[in-house]
Amino acid sequence: MFETDRLLLQEFTFEDAPFILELLNTPAWLRFIGDRGVRTLDDARQYILNGPLHSYEQHGFGPYLVRLKEDGLPIGMCGLFKRDTLEDMDIGFAYLPEHIGKGYGLEAAATVMNFARDGLKATRIVGVVDPQNANSIRLLEKLGMHFVQAIRLNGHDEESWLFASGK
Repeated sequence: MFETDRLLLQEFTFEDAPFILELLNTPAWLRFIGDRGVRTLDDARQYILNGPLHSYEQHGFGPYLVRLKEDGLPIGMCGLFKRDTLEDMDIGFAYLPEHIGKGYGLEAAATVMNFARDGLKATRIVGVVDPQNANSIRLLEKLGMHFVQAIRLNGHDEESWLFASGK
């Protein structure tokens, strides 16, 4: 799908279930994104079917697997989401702990933002973040996004912050 200097971004497949199982159970995912109940490889395949694959089919975009170009190692996900509760598509990302702080997040997210603007003709892209997630807030700001407001997504008691780029 996309290639940067150091990364490959590809659509998820069922073969990525072991990686999804690992990523969705990292402390940062559980704390800042939430427990998705993915405990087995079958759960991970179901997550891929109902999440990424469904999004690709319904919207033509979704979350993408981020791999290191040099060896193909999966390190995270970055992509676009269309939530029923938000007017605009939003960018989301998550990485295995050992790959945070190396610039991969910005490299992948900038590529996804360019795709949203140029390929999908999006005029505004948002990001939803836990107010305690300083790393993600910093990344959204590096992407040129700014804080818009505090929001509550349906089904969540906790407040999230909405960031936006564009109009």
